[in-house]
Amino acid sequence: QVQLVESGGGVVQLGGSLRLSCAASGSDPNLFVKGWHRQTPGKPREMVAKLFSDNYIEYADPVKGRFTISRDDAKNTIYLQMDSLKPEDTAVYYCNFRQEIYPFRDYWGQGTQVTVSS
Repeated sequence: QVQLVESGGGVVQLGGSLRLSCAASGSDPNLFVKGWHRQTPGKPREMVAKLFSDNYIEYADPVKGRFTISRDDAKNTIYLQMDSLKPEDTAVYYCNFRQEIYPFRDYWGQGTQVTVSS
């Protein structure tokens, strides 16, 4: 079992920055893809960024060049640095750990609200 707790959300003005953190606890020996997803009301959850165990990184097209995912293995924490924020970035952001091998189990945090005002 793995527990994930996000922090760092809030309200920021257009063009501002926020850094989200996701602290993991518990134990699961499997390697994970670690990432961030977001969701707005009435829309499906979408991938924002993900970091593979071999350090390969993927970003969704709308955030490329503005968001940066990183991790601190010593702290069991991943981060999402969000710069040049836009109103369309407003969403609940969720931390996700997915096992890289079968059964590809997902762990989710509780979500943190990010609101970008214009």
